[in-house]
Amino acid sequence: MKVAISIPNLLSLLRMGLVPLFVIFITRDDAGRALAVFAAAGLTDALDGFIARFWHQQTLLGAYLDPAADKLLLATAYVTLSIGAINPALTIPLWVTILVIARDVLIITTVISLNLALGVKSFRPAGLSKVTTGLQVVAVVLVLAFLVWPQVPFLDEVAIVLIYAVAVFTVASGLNYIVFTNRMVAEHREGSS
Repeated sequence: MKVAISIPNLLSLLRMGLVPLFVIFITRDDAGRALAVFAAAGLTDALDGFIARFWHQQTLLGAYLDPAADKLLLATAYVTLSIGAINPALTIPLWVTILVIARDVLIITTVISLNLALGVKSFRPAGLSKVTTGLQVVAVVLVLAFLVWPQVPFLDEVAIVLIYAVAVFTVASGLNYIVFTNRMVAEHREGSS
């Protein structure tokens, strides 16, 4: 089976390739470069989605690569920023990181389970899930921005509030996936009986 690598898929692979660079800068206490890498990764995410839709380059490989690249980048950012490798002045609490990763594991498990058990091929993220991911990204940006510019007034307070908002939305999104999965299974049982 021949698989063509499209530009959006290459951008997703590039985003995955930026993850080790992000970790290197974090471990070297270089929040400025880590922020630049994270921003570049965000740009590749926006570009691959735009190109895939605008030039009709959506592929099955891309449907898996794009969210995998996103989850890898976010999970890595949360883990590295929760262990205080860069600056203990503002870190993401480990329990928030555990929530973020647990939700991603739940989503991946749900997608695989629905695919194997019910044959569900497409799985559109809920609006709550998109908001949650957006908040997770912004929280990372604010933490990194504070580490680069600690003199900016209230930046750390805003980052802390957003981190707690991430925790609340992450739990709500996880519960939403559980409800959604139960509904899909119930609909499948009704349809097959």
